[in-house]
Amino acid sequence: MSPAIRIGTRGSTLAIAQTEMVMAAMRAIDPSAEFDVEVITSTGDAAPDAPLGSLGLGVFTTAIESALLEKRIDLAVHSLKDLPTEITPGLSIVPVLEREDPRDVLVSRYSHDFIDLPESSRIGTSSPRRIAQLKHGRKDVLFIPIRGNIETRLRKAEGPDYDGTILAAAGVRRLGMAERITEYLSPAICAPAPGQAAIAAQSRSDDSEILALMRAISHRPTAVAVAAEREVLRAAGGGCQLPIGAHATLDGDEIRLFATVTPMDGSISYRVEVTGPADDPEIAGTAAYAELLAQGAGDLMHGVTR
Repeated sequence: MSPAIRIGTRGSTLAIAQTEMVMAAMRAIDPSAEFDVEVITSTGDAAPDAPLGSLGLGVFTTAIESALLEKRIDLAVHSLKDLPTEITPGLSIVPVLEREDPRDVLVSRYSHDFIDLPESSRIGTSSPRRIAQLKHGRKDVLFIPIRGNIETRLRKAEGPDYDGTILAAAGVRRLGMAERITEYLSPAICAPAPGQAAIAAQSRSDDSEILALMRAISHRPTAVAVAAEREVLRAAGGGCQLPIGAHATLDGDEIRLFATVTPMDGSISYRVEVTGPADDPEIAGTAAYAELLAQGAGDLMHGVTR
């Protein structure tokens, strides 16, 4: 292993915090490990006002993956939900550390839960998944596009154009801002994105030393849960902008997976819950996908709008 591991990350406060968490865990395994952090600008970061759906897959990860393949860095740290399910040839991904709270949260100028927000409240989110699921319960709420890092979205949510925003709990909590949260949304109301709240480490597949260090800080319950969730997304085509929510929990040797697909108008919600063996979590993901197909959600999962 080289004297210093070159570790690539996006430049947001959250991305840097997650990278520091990974480095600390690796130093606990190998106290001699040293790191050089390289901040890499992603396509999404370079176009902060563009709709994410217009930027294609890998909007936050492709530039970092290129740096790995070109051997400009040795290790990358990502939010797992940003990574497409199709693995880039020559690279390996390992979910690392214990997952944070995977739920979405409401941050609002009001003290009410989402269901009790005033009529026509203006809520910032650019996520088709969040909009679709939340419209299913509150069609009167106005969902307004919002982009930027967590701090930016929180600031916008307090301004004149919004009454609140929907965020991933994990990012808010990792930045020490949990007191800003108005409500944690139940996965039954707003199922999180597959892999939400999990951190992924990535390296070249032939770098055995880095891979061993990544695997040493992997957290099995997290890895099992996100494997099941991401299998639903993989089966549907792998697009992170598809309106698919998934939430898996591990109970001993069994995994329980809830998955949902909802059209953008919130008119119907396709919902399934399956169980499967924890030692082969993809079985649960495949079963959930098959049940969603059986309910008639195929057009939605494969990008056909209604």
